Parts: sequence; C-alpha cells; structure tokens
Amino acid sequence: MIAILQPLVPHYREHFFNRLQEQAPFDLYCYDQAGMQQQNLSAGNTTVKALPAWSVGPFVLYNPLRFFRKDYKVLVLMLNFAHLSTWMILLLKPLLKQKIILWGHGISVKRYVQEEQHPSRLLKWMMQLADATWFYTPKEMTLWQQQMPGMKAVALNNTISEVEKIIQQSDIDKAVIREKYNIHAKRVLIYCARFNETGRRIDLLLQLIAETDPAQYAFIIIGAGKYKPDFSAWPHVHDFGAVYDPALKRELFGMADLYFQPGWIGLSVVEAMAYGKPVCTFKRSEAVLQCVEYSYIRDGVNGMIFNNMAECLYLLDQLSDDDITVMGQRARQFVQQHLTMTAMVDNALHSLNSHCV
Repeated sequence: MIAILQPLVPHYREHFFNRLQEQAPFDLYCYDQAGMQQQNLSAGNTTVKALPAWSVGPFVLYNPLRFFRKDYKVLVLMLNFAHLSTWMILLLKPLLKQKIILWGHGISVKRYVQEEQHPSRLLKWMMQLADATWFYTPKEMTLWQQQMPGMKAVALNNTISEVEKIIQQSDIDKAVIREKYNIHAKRVLIYCARFNETGRRIDLLLQLIAETDPAQYAFIIIGAGKYKPDFSAWPHVHDFGAVYDPALKRELFGMADLYFQPGWIGLSVVEAMAYGKPVCTFKRSEAVLQCVEYSYIRDGVNGMIFNNMAECLYLLDQLSDDDITVMGQRARQFVQQHLTMTAMVDNALHSLNSHCV
C-alpha cells in the first residue's frame, strides 16, 4: 500500500491520481483543500483523506502519525524543506522500514537563477535521506544528477488532465469562430492563466497590449484572480474570465494564433501546445521568473522566447502564417511524444517498481 501527500488536488491533476490508482492503489492525503478557492482553482474529482496540519509562513507541520502504518510500504512526500514533519519521517526512516519518495520541482521558482548554479543544500540533504525522487521535468533531474551521481530519480514530465483528448481533437475553422466572436484582427494572441501571482508580469502583458495596433492584434484573456487588471479600456482585448468549459476553451484556443504569457509560465505551456499553439514568453531572469515547465519551450521550434519587449514586438511583426503553422505543429508533436498523461503515469509506475520493490 502507498500513501501520497499533497496540499490539494486541482482539476488538472485529477487524472494523474485516478489513473495511477488503477495500477498502484494508494491513499491520498491533502492538508490544504481550503486553499482551492484562495488560489482560484477548480477541485479535481479525486478521493482524498483530510490531514490535520498547521502552517506558519512557509513552514508546514502536519500529523505524521497518519503515515506510521505497517501497511504503508511506500510514502510519496513532498520535496519541500519547509515541511517539518517530512524531516521527522525521513530521520525516523531506519526505524519505520518504509520506502520514501520525494516529489517536487527540485528548485525554487523564485531563486531559480541562483539555485541553477548553487542547488539548495537542504533539498540535497532531504534527497540523500530518501529512497528516490520524482522531479517535474528532466532539466531539474539532470541538474541534480550532476550534483548527486547515481541518485535514484525519474522525471515525470509534468502534464495536465485531458491532454490526450485535446491533442486528438481536429482543428476548428479559425475564420468561422472569429466571426462568431466578432474578432477580425490579423493576429490573435491568447493568455490563459490565473492572475494570482505577481511573477506572471502582467505589466508586460499590458505593455504589449498598449503598443500593438488594434487593427492588427487581438488578445483573448482567460483567467481570474486578485491581481487581474481591468481590460475594458482596450478595444482589442476580449476577456472571458475563468473558463472551465472544454467546448468554450476549444473555441477560444482554436481562433488564436499564438499563446502569450510573459512570466511564471507553467502548465499553461502544456495546454497551449496541446492545442497546437506556439508558446511566447520572455527569457528567464531575476526579473522574469519562470516555472519548471518553461524548459518545454524550444525557442524558434515550438515557441518563442524574447529578451525584451522591443524584440518581442519586432519578432511578432515578422512572423508569417507559415512560421506559426510549423511551430504549432511541432508544439503538438512535443506533447504527443513527451507530455501525455499515459507517459506521466508510466514514469511514476516505473519508479515505484524499480526503486521501491
């Protein structure tokens, strides 16, 4: 029997847990289901067990006794050095006789530039105490394998629920859908992410909107959150708010040419590429933070990574329809080859079978 710890289960993660459950039964413990609404997330349809927990700032203390059961042979805990109870379990591991897998990014999004050169010593210590590690993407796994040769690890290739269904859909008639929504600009960009994090650099989104010709560019906005600006002053911005209806989402992505998100880009990469949209963003730096899924973008291949706004404006103007079509095809192919939910579940099962048997 396996026990897995997570703060909550949003809709984009439910299929991973539900499909993994079919092949490797587990109990899923969540300590922050109340945070779903605060983070503007839609809850996933997955059975969970509530876990008492207390938090002060970044530090979390949950009830570790729930995991001290003889029938739990494997614990999948979070690779987070602020989880004080996880340290307790790791230090007691020789007595508990349980296999422990740590699952996480392996690096701080906010300190990525620094930790890419000097990885966290606390995370290293945690992984040394554990039996194996699940990383979100191959880049961070490779980074740690250079620091810890021979470590037992797997990159799950983080993806979203319903991704197979999206890539199997046929393309809809872009002209017909644009006519339906009265959008007639030459180029349509779509943004689809929560406005809950200042790192998304909405100031750069607003700058691009302000500096583009409404006759040439239109913007589709999907998302809600406390940092969301008022787009009503811009005639070429079409704001749809939070959207979870797959039929509507298909239409909105279907009439777009490019996906654009300035910063803090994460699983939106997967969704956009699954719809066949090249992903456009800015280069990771101390000023522009990016999540680990940023590494899925190949500049000029399945998306575009800009150094600054001047370059962004210039390259967007230079893009041809053929350029966009080719990058969009490569984006969808990348998802088909690396980012299906089947692949993510298989990667987790491989680790459970090879590292925990």
